[in-house]
Amino acid sequence: MDYLKTVAPTQILSERGANLVVINLGSANVRVGLAMDEKPFNVPNCIARYITQSGKPTVVDQMLNTEVTTNQHVDRERAYNSAASLLKIPFLDESSSSGSASRKMGRIDGYNQASTIKKDSVFTWTDVYEDEKISLASPAETSADKGDASASEAVPDVTDSKDTSESKRKYRKMIFGEEALKISPKEPYCLYHPIRRGHFNVSPHYSAQRVCEDLTAILDWILLEKLHITHKERFSFHAVIVVPETFDTREIKEMLTIVLGELYFNSAVVHQEGLSAVFGNGLTTACIVNIGAQTSTVVCVEDGVSLPNTEKILPFGGEDICRCLLWIQRHYQKWPQINTDVLAKPIDMLMLNQLKESFCEIRAGELETVATVHSYEEGMPAVPHKTNLTSLNVPPMGLFYPNLLVPEIFPQPPRQWFQDYENMLEDTWNMDFGGGGNMGLPMWDSFAFSPSKPKKEEKIGLAEAITSSILSAGRIDLRRKLFSSIQLVDPENLFFYTLKFSPCTSLKSCATM
Repeated sequence: MDYLKTVAPTQILSERGANLVVINLGSANVRVGLAMDEKPFNVPNCIARYITQSGKPTVVDQMLNTEVTTNQHVDRERAYNSAASLLKIPFLDESSSSGSASRKMGRIDGYNQASTIKKDSVFTWTDVYEDEKISLASPAETSADKGDASASEAVPDVTDSKDTSESKRKYRKMIFGEEALKISPKEPYCLYHPIRRGHFNVSPHYSAQRVCEDLTAILDWILLEKLHITHKERFSFHAVIVVPETFDTREIKEMLTIVLGELYFNSAVVHQEGLSAVFGNGLTTACIVNIGAQTSTVVCVEDGVSLPNTEKILPFGGEDICRCLLWIQRHYQKWPQINTDVLAKPIDMLMLNQLKESFCEIRAGELETVATVHSYEEGMPAVPHKTNLTSLNVPPMGLFYPNLLVPEIFPQPPRQWFQDYENMLEDTWNMDFGGGGNMGLPMWDSFAFSPSKPKKEEKIGLAEAITSSILSAGRIDLRRKLFSSIQLVDPENLFFYTLKFSPCTSLKSCATM
């Protein structure tokens, strides 16, 4: 699907032409591009800021993480055995007791086979210093220059003590995208994710103001560095903001404020991801399944209008499957004795995501492969370790058995943060924001707002969520139509093949209900 072109209605394209930018926000990634382009830029939705205080965490979310409880461990093992029964592989205890020598190795083929013969991709630590080097002048000139200039800079100079005549280097104040994920923990930076689990990542450690500032900085950097749209040119551009179903009224309003007030766009319109997917596939009625990195959603659309009572929000996604992959390999002692920490070292998550995309798939029988994993120690080059990964078909089954995934808990924003007593439908600010007078109106026709509280998440499997969503649609004729038109949106390029697997065959029987 030509994602950028189809999320922008033909009317808007004809009115705004080539000066239309599509912004699609996600918990892990943000996708931004011109509506006329074939593909958007897909950038990790994060920012690393230089810090001067010692003792602060390298990732702000480390302060919100919770440990897996004993009950969650038990539930995870039960979920593993349920998935193993369906996949026709040994249960967890049976596999452990049988030993690795007796386990039969299944060859990975199909589209993944190309991945096994590719050269192993190795990530490198980000260079955190500015590119330019400042030559040292005479002692008198240097001391004179240190006054207000150094005081206004929050970033101190770092001088090579071995040869002070060479250069004086400065830390970069802010680092964005994948570069931010590859900063060594020993460097004086803190990583921030402004969106987590489908919501603004507001917490006692991360204020709403800082979240908005970071989102502004990330989007501004993408517009400047990727799309090459300067601040002076912005007023001639218009934005289509594609928001996830998880967003609430306050979050949508803040995004409009950022795009119009801080990024200087001339006008903006908001679309939901589900509706964009329906229009993108040339449909008007469908059940939309959106699998993201941290959150998955299911919603039914009839005649181009989202049905609020069919909405299901599932608190898991591709990153949870990566963690499940790591847990299984460690359980079977297949993972090397290395310090892999996906929370404290985001570069480890990049490696796990690469392994998941290359080797994980859903199919019956035992599935193993030989792969190379890397250890990333602070500031040191990556060290390769060849190992035999096992049970590679179990982690993606977490989509259907969510107890397998045991996601870390990031608290939702405080309830009072959602108490926005200004009705955004009655705001005096121009909802069209410079448009032709009707551009902003369709934005609200298909939205189901929850102004006073965050949307409820459900800890159910994907197949159950799809069935429950469609059965909530009401009329029998509509249910049948929806069961025959289930559309999978996969912005994180996760598991486009999962809905073909047997757990969802039960959906066919529901179509006659």
